[in-house]
Amino acid sequence: MPLPLDLHGTPARRVMRQLAEALVYEGLVECAVSRRGEKYRFEWSYDGGAIRCEGHVGAFGRVRIVPETIEHGCGGQWRPATLDDLLASAGGCPQRRAELAFELDRTLDLSAWNDGNLSPRPRRDLPFAELDSAMDEGHPYHPCFKARTGFDHHDQAAYGPEARNSFQLAWLAIAPERLHSALPSDEQPFWTQELGAETYSILNERRTRLGGDAGRFGLMPLHPWQWRALQGSALAGWLAEGSAVYLGEVGDRYTASQSVRTLFNRDHPQRANLKLPMNLVNSSAMRIIEPHSVCSAPTISRWLKEIVASDRLLEERYPLAILGEYAGTVADRDGPLAGQIAAIWREDVTAGLKPGESAAPLNALMAVESDGRPFIADWIERYGLDAWLSRLVDRVVMPVCHLLVAHGIATESHGQNLILIHRDGWPARLAMRDFHDSVEYVPSFLRDPHRVPDFATLNPAYRDAAPNQYYWMESAPLLGELFLDALFVYNLAEISHLLHRCYGLDEAVFWSDVGRRLQSHFQQFGLTRREAELGLFQPRIRTESLLRRKLSRPGAECAHEIPNSLVAA
Repeated sequence: MPLPLDLHGTPARRVMRQLAEALVYEGLVECAVSRRGEKYRFEWSYDGGAIRCEGHVGAFGRVRIVPETIEHGCGGQWRPATLDDLLASAGGCPQRRAELAFELDRTLDLSAWNDGNLSPRPRRDLPFAELDSAMDEGHPYHPCFKARTGFDHHDQAAYGPEARNSFQLAWLAIAPERLHSALPSDEQPFWTQELGAETYSILNERRTRLGGDAGRFGLMPLHPWQWRALQGSALAGWLAEGSAVYLGEVGDRYTASQSVRTLFNRDHPQRANLKLPMNLVNSSAMRIIEPHSVCSAPTISRWLKEIVASDRLLEERYPLAILGEYAGTVADRDGPLAGQIAAIWREDVTAGLKPGESAAPLNALMAVESDGRPFIADWIERYGLDAWLSRLVDRVVMPVCHLLVAHGIATESHGQNLILIHRDGWPARLAMRDFHDSVEYVPSFLRDPHRVPDFATLNPAYRDAAPNQYYWMESAPLLGELFLDALFVYNLAEISHLLHRCYGLDEAVFWSDVGRRLQSHFQQFGLTRREAELGLFQPRIRTESLLRRKLSRPGAECAHEIPNSLVAA
């Protein structure tokens, strides 16, 4: 289903729109901007001609381009631009541009496969796991929103979340010297609880057939696609020497979430969500799992839960649920397969729902359904735009912000990582997920420094690590940047954009009102000085340059300045 500017578009138009928007927004082209009312015209030149397009500028300076207006000019003649025209205008390193072109092509190919093979279906009444998997829009800003390099059409049909197919996991038995694990109990009760007695018995029986001391080998689930992708890797040597043994595919069936590598248990829906690495690139990154984070995940989750439980505001006024990552296991943590064979178990949101509650990933709220109406249309009609939107801010913005300003903990709160728990569309509380590599803090800015995990004991890599390398940052403004970037610039700004397009919401008025509400909260609870350290109300702020990162060499600075919509003009 589409985003607001793509109601009558095609995948090619959407890719071109998001590429053009990112080029302008991140200053990757020298763009001349003219304005008449709310309509903007953007034009830039390069060696092969010129590009022009029209649109408007929304919250946090986000550029919103009408895809039908993107044109290429040469010698005074204008025609509809092609993707190659836009790519050529980007400049930069030819090799990096070629890599970007490949990922854009994969996005177009898999999007076209979806359009040709999958029928649109109503999503408003789907249970959470089905709704999350059906969120086929992908990243609302990044132009490589469905690259999935390494996926062919067969893989998309078998493992793509949009296809709704289920599959069993592949299993390995791995020698203990190659494993690091953080499990909540001994092996037998853990695996019996996670897999059920029958599946654990099957795997244990296959393992014991190996003879000798094979009973000491640890169990490791793999995504079946990853099992195939690792053929010919260092894993082949493990298999040949007997330090790893393939046990086959067995157990519960799983379906992919919208993130592809995190899986929902179809046969037992309230069992854990399982995060498994996959050697594919989607949007900005290779989708393996940072090896240092796997065994740190349970400790980080316990820390966050303790913080929330210690604060009455996060328990009552701004209720926040932490979906704990309570177990992790990784093979070859410091070797050539680091991050490619691992698993993290996370609590399922539906297991903690109260009677009458439902859940929706927050990025569903920025989407338009197959009937041409927003996903949230019925909710707004039922409660009224102003009342519903005010409640959404209360239940989503306030807990994330309070966790940061009051406690000094920043989270990567983008649309996939936040879950709105609601009662018939009325926002009730917030659930957060995916913390193992997306939590930041500054030691001197923590309110409860005695609670922070002793990371040096969790992994040798942490002992001599510099600030900004793992979880601890060197300055509070870096925490503010993560908060503003993830929650507002590339998340809630998409919802305000939809509300502007579909309901006439004045984004400038809305965001300045959000700013006033935040400042009122800080004043009420004595947090004004701490907020000032974070710099949340600077007139201009820094945000991540996602496309520049694709076009730049590793290690290059990838951020740009934007206007801060929390500050009234």
